[in-house]
Parts: sequence; C-alpha cells; structure tokens
Amino acid sequence: MHLCFVAPRAWPVLSGDPAIPIVGGAEVQQSLLARLFAAHGHRVSMICLDYGQPQRARVDGVEVVKFCRMKAGLPVLRFLHPRVTSMWRAMREVGADIYYCRSASMWVGVLAEFCRRYGRRSIYAGASNKDFVPDVGGQLAYARDRWLYRRGIARVDGIVAQNEEQRASLRATHRRDAVVIPSCYALPKRASGGARDRILWVGTLHAGKRPELLLELAGRLPHRRFVLVGGPSAGAPALYERVRAQAATMPNVEMTGFLPLAEVELLFDRARVFVNTSVYEGMPNTFLQAWARGVPTVATVDVEAPVQRVVSSIEQLAEQAEMAFNDPSLGERCREYYERNHAPAHVLARYEQVFASL
Repeated sequence: MHLCFVAPRAWPVLSGDPAIPIVGGAEVQQSLLARLFAAHGHRVSMICLDYGQPQRARVDGVEVVKFCRMKAGLPVLRFLHPRVTSMWRAMREVGADIYYCRSASMWVGVLAEFCRRYGRRSIYAGASNKDFVPDVGGQLAYARDRWLYRRGIARVDGIVAQNEEQRASLRATHRRDAVVIPSCYALPKRASGGARDRILWVGTLHAGKRPELLLELAGRLPHRRFVLVGGPSAGAPALYERVRAQAATMPNVEMTGFLPLAEVELLFDRARVFVNTSVYEGMPNTFLQAWARGVPTVATVDVEAPVQRVVSSIEQLAEQAEMAFNDPSLGERCREYYERNHAPAHVLARYEQVFASL
C-alpha cells in the first residue's frame, strides 16, 4: 500500500531543521505516523510546502515532495495558482493509493476532490476538539477555506477522530461517523538523564494557550522551578513580549522561546510535572511526551484520560501540581496508560484496519 500525507507544514518537523521555527501538533503526529508506517513496510510519501529543501527528499523511509512556497504568486490569485495547481500536480506525481490529511484546512476539500476524480481513497483526521464544531471559523479565516473544508468532510472516504467528543461533534454537525484512534508517540532512543526537578509548560504563545496562568502558578509555588517553552504566535506578538517581560522578573521561571522538537524532548526528560493551561485541545502531543516518561499532567482541559489531573481554578492548579510533584505512583500510572493506549504498535494496528476497510 502506498500512503501519502498531505502535510504542507510538516517538513520542519519531519526533517528536524532547527532553523525553521515551526512545531505544530498535527505536523508532529503526521511525522510520527509517517515514520511508523514506513518502518512497518508501507510505502509512504508526504507533500510539503517549499522550505528550501530539494524537490524530492527522503527522510527515515518517507519520500517528501514539495509543491510551492507559502508566499509564491500574487495575493488573492495565489490561492489558485500556484497553491492549488502545484498541490494537484504533486498529488498526481506521487500517485498514492490513500491520501491522508490532518487538521482543519482548505486542503481537505482539494484532497477529497482529487481522490474522487482519480479513483483514490482519502482520510481526514481531526487534530482538535474544535475541528467538527459548527463554527470552525476561528481556525479558518476565509469563507472560501471554510467551504472547501466542509465539502471535504462530506466527501472523504474515511474520518479519524482523536476521542469520543470529536466523534460526537462530527455526528451532530456533519452527520458522519468516525473511527476513534488515539494519537501516537514514540520515545526517542536516547534520553538526556539528570534530575527530574522542574514543572514544564510547552506551547505556542497565544490567547488560547493562556501562558500567563503558568506564571501565576509559578508565583504561588516559588519553591519550584518552572520552564516555559514556546515561540510567539503570528497573531499575538504582544502577548509573547508581555509574558517574556514578566518571566524575566521571576527567579524560579526560565523562558526559552521557541525550541526545535529534539531539544524539547530533552526538557521532558528532566520534567517532574507537565502543566497545560489551554482553553481547548484535542489530544496534545505534549501529554504523550509526558506520560511515556512517567511524568504526570495537570491541565485546565479534559482529554478523557483517567490519569490526568483536571482543574478549573488557579488554586486547584497549584494544589494539584504540588501533589503530582510529590506522588511518584501517579507517574507510573501515566506510563502504564500510555503503553495501553498510545504506544506505536497499538495505534498502527488500528490504522491498518482503517486502511483495509478502504
């Protein structure tokens, strides 16, 4: 079977290029899955934007084809040419049996139309609990993109949800069903070692992630060391500067800015507790990075995991973070939960059932 990931922004993650500051959750998942399928005998391709890489590149058994630069072409007209035209050409060039797209975007509609026209199969995988709600406008700014996305959801051959909440909202909004397959994660082969002595926060700094809550938590737990990792969101540079200025005044907070995925992995090796302060999520890769290492998570969002500590106030956040810091048995339960639900072999088996059904 030949599987192609339509993943425009995944090249920086798949290649591990530290010079390109992009580490999106959907891109991390697609890179993990592409490597996993390639390692288990499938032919795997990926279509990415042009970041300066060769026209064709091979990374860990995954053949990458580029289509165009993000800013190529004339404003407004570039939507059709060169974006859609070069993507269509790349999909024809790849010639896969199944095309896979993850995260709400216009590309879902383009992929579905291509597969219908050429007799191929298509899969869309949700990446957030907001992907299937009626108003997806917060993620897609243009009516054109929202129309293409909804048309794609109606026409793809199969849909994968991360959890039952996404499956329920898909049924309610689009009258379609999904196969629930948990997100996947594989531990790096080498760990950094050293003491696990810090509370870690990782994410792009924008309003939905609420990084200011991490700083408030650090103020309530001055005896603990905190590390805040993440670069600015394109739409919220002022928030990033405000958080950076406040963090600089707090002796127990280290703010790193953007870090490549490989360096973030090393920080997870040193974490004692992971904190998430988001308004909403799907299944954050950061939770899997933590649980695989036996690191408990304390969060303001519920991801339907029995090992997770869910809180609704800063007081609860401080209480539960301190309790998790001092409870080694919780970390062991997290590791066991990861092995049962998110380890590569478990996720691979579920996906191969979906592929066979198509």
